Amino acid sequence: MASKAPKYDAKSTDPPLLEKYSTIKSYTTSSATYDKLRIFYRKHPQTDNLPKEPPLPLLVFIHGLGGSVAQFTRLLTSLTQNASCLAVDLPGCGYSEYTQTEWGAYTTDALVELLEVIINDHREEGQRVVLVAHSMGCAFAALLANPRTTIKTDLHEHVLGVVAMCPPTIPSEHTVKSFRPLLWIPDFLFNIWRAWDRRGGINSASITRFVGSKAKPEARKLQLIFNHQSRTPVFRRMAWGALPTYENGVPKGGMPENSIWAGLQTPVLLICGGLDGVTPPRSAVVIYNLIKETHTFYHDYDVSPQAEAPLASPLKLDAVESPVVVGDDVLSVASTSPSSSPPSSPRLAFKKLNDVEIPDLPLHPPRYVDYYEIQWAGHGLHFTEAVVPGLISDFLSKYITRRLSLGWQLQYLTRDGKWDVKNLKKWESVEPVSESIGGIFRAIKTLRQTDEKHSPVKFTMNYGDVIKDVVDISHDTPVYNPEDLVGAGVRYHKVATVSKIPPPREEIDRFIETVDGIREERRKEGKEFEIGVHCHYGFNRTGFLIVCYLVEREGWTVEGAMRHFAEARPKGIKHEHFKDRLHVMYAERDAKY
Repeated sequence: MASKAPKYDAKSTDPPLLEKYSTIKSYTTSSATYDKLRIFYRKHPQTDNLPKEPPLPLLVFIHGLGGSVAQFTRLLTSLTQNASCLAVDLPGCGYSEYTQTEWGAYTTDALVELLEVIINDHREEGQRVVLVAHSMGCAFAALLANPRTTIKTDLHEHVLGVVAMCPPTIPSEHTVKSFRPLLWIPDFLFNIWRAWDRRGGINSASITRFVGSKAKPEARKLQLIFNHQSRTPVFRRMAWGALPTYENGVPKGGMPENSIWAGLQTPVLLICGGLDGVTPPRSAVVIYNLIKETHTFYHDYDVSPQAEAPLASPLKLDAVESPVVVGDDVLSVASTSPSSSPPSSPRLAFKKLNDVEIPDLPLHPPRYVDYYEIQWAGHGLHFTEAVVPGLISDFLSKYITRRLSLGWQLQYLTRDGKWDVKNLKKWESVEPVSESIGGIFRAIKTLRQTDEKHSPVKFTMNYGDVIKDVVDISHDTPVYNPEDLVGAGVRYHKVATVSKIPPPREEIDRFIETVDGIREERRKEGKEFEIGVHCHYGFNRTGFLIVCYLVEREGWTVEGAMRHFAEARPKGIKHEHFKDRLHVMYAERDAKY
């Protein structure tokens, strides 16, 4: 049977999380009307049970030139557990249609106004926002937080912080003069150049430029999809609109001038990749120097013995805490002394309710800047590097408000059972951990933070010498604190799937890639441990994905894999439509045995 040609369009490759929480909407600004924009919005599932005065901040994700919301899937999968999240495919990008063709609709200021309208449309009364941006999206974020044009709303007064990944600086007058003529090239010639640049597929210069020379094949495949989805007419218009016009050496319009960055009055987190071929680390260091204050830390993650010294001279800390593990990457996090913390840090102010401290949520957190360079990462670090969600989560809980800490939310909600497993009686009747499955897996039911027998603490005490990785395939925020696993040396991985339906191909692939990564990392360490997998009860989705792995990676027949799973986890996969789907998927493969 001939293999099908790969699909690169936004619809067929849209991750399930984005598909479930996205709508198509139109907006009108003073500059233009933008039709059929994809808006991702997921309200925090526990919003109504958390303190409402003020509401938990809204996290707003802003992509850059040629980008899309899909590039934030890893971050959204993680951070939708901490707060409500909003992300927008800008006009003609990703899932949004290219209906607006006027060049003036794509200037930086026009797109900033569009974002402002969309954010205000989703922001609850009194709700503040944190802007999480990548590449040119960082320019939009800076201008939303520190406007340079006539102020149309008071949104900037409600911006609590900015996360800028791979931020660019304003191009020089010489660069503008050199680059602008390239954008005069007609679309068909531009497309010919793009096709030439993509020669070599996932190993082409085009891919390596964005993800770096050390990127894994999975990351390269994603970048190939994103490259195909980037429309040339949109790229040309956005790039043209980002270029300032210089008058007597003074930039007008386009990318934010240095004074915009220097004038930011919020906490700022800068993350860059050492192998970024699009916006080199030098750009982030320039921005760092523009906004730095005395309470600033420099984190340099280097795999080589001697890292090149940073261009700026912020404090480099040598003290190391226990490793923090996010996804497949191990990260040693530099610790700080109490005197290194910013004065009047929001994490130091609390109220109390039923013996649970309620951290303050200040209107204006202390001004602060933090800088990380991930030296093995490229421009696509927001979707290639599993460490990034953890860096952002730590920044949010430390320098915006500890209310954004998943650990604190669990503590607050479990005080009266607001955050707990569904059908506690049924959950309690389920065996916590299965027997070994193929010498690779253990099927487990979800952990429960306050449980006397199956909490993260009890689990690591009982199984921590056998299971060193837990893959959470549930769709919702876990009812336990993953940090408690990590603190005990058990890595936590999230591969979200939707309940009641067999996981689609893209979710199967993500699970298999995650398990492959775990096993490869353990082999490098010279150790073999089993991997715990859970949905809610640990039967249907858990069994389905484990069977897929055994069939595709270990050579089992589907019938043999399902039987083995049922022996290790009595009753096995319960839903018949899950079993039927497995048989359909692997019928041709099994016919060969």
